[in-house]
Amino acid sequence: MSKIKVLIVDDSAIVRSILSSAIESQQDMELVGTAPDPYIARDKIVRLNPDVITLDIEMPRVDGLTFLEKLMIYNPLPVIIVSSVTAQDNLAAIKALELGAYDVVNKPGGSITVEEVKEDVLQKIRAAYKNKDTFLEKWKNLSNSILKERPKKARSLLTEVKTTEKLIAIGSSTGGTVALEYIFTTLPKNLPPIVVVQHMPETFTAQFARRLNELSELTIKEGEQDELLEIGTVYIAPGGYHMEVKRVGASLFINLNKKEKVNYQRPAVDPLFFSVAENAGINSLAILLTGMGKDGAAGLLKIKEAGGYTVAQDEKTSIVWGMPKAAIDLNAAKEILPLDKIPEKIVNFASN
Repeated sequence: MSKIKVLIVDDSAIVRSILSSAIESQQDMELVGTAPDPYIARDKIVRLNPDVITLDIEMPRVDGLTFLEKLMIYNPLPVIIVSSVTAQDNLAAIKALELGAYDVVNKPGGSITVEEVKEDVLQKIRAAYKNKDTFLEKWKNLSNSILKERPKKARSLLTEVKTTEKLIAIGSSTGGTVALEYIFTTLPKNLPPIVVVQHMPETFTAQFARRLNELSELTIKEGEQDELLEIGTVYIAPGGYHMEVKRVGASLFINLNKKEKVNYQRPAVDPLFFSVAENAGINSLAILLTGMGKDGAAGLLKIKEAGGYTVAQDEKTSIVWGMPKAAIDLNAAKEILPLDKIPEKIVNFASN
């Protein structure tokens, strides 16, 4: 069985050393080289033909975003962003995902330990390699079609939503950042509350919420403990926490916890979907988008069994058709839809 060939691109000698030792200790991986800047990386990519690249964003001579953009055009490869929130551009990691990066990992520092970073990087390298061909093909096709053009606004609701009885829940992972951006730039502002789990490390979920809030008519923010769910607001699960909804009387609130990872994730989709099934049931719409693995499939089935309406993204428009397929295999989805039909489904659910 051939090993996964990995190239590390980072200007920090310490980070290169940490990642190098982690990769070299894996039986299924081969460290083919390291590079302190994109110019050296470019030459090594041509010469060494890596399967997966880890890439920092803040580097000398050429920044990581500029390098990534050119790489995805001329020599596309799965790229794992290993970065911290930068002072120059605190949305840089999210923009990297928009440009085609496979996933993002926090650099060690503060509350982020070296061991946590190693575990995350190794897991994401394996996932990127496993999905390499389909990811690159899907990214190319979708970035040249529906993701390239800003969608037209969905039709406005005929009447203002007067109640928070209805609830919309969305789960996503790999490819989910661009899918969610597509959805939220399309939706009108007067919708029932929307709760979202996107697999993403802490600090980056706050960036992601800010990025979506800039682009959408809806108010989009990270969810906070005991926060009341309000009309016209989207709540993104903060990295490192499971997010659930809880009912107090007629109102729904957010509950955050740091319980064990579910399906190797925290936040995970299943805890959110299970809580939606219990507390919103028949008044809920749940949507499972692109992503690797099976997180959210069991929860989507629970919502369906509770009388809620359930949707899985179709294979053609999913960057990675893992989570939606797992839900479909469980017969958890009442409907299978392409990405460009999902905003309309949300509007129809809210207005009917």
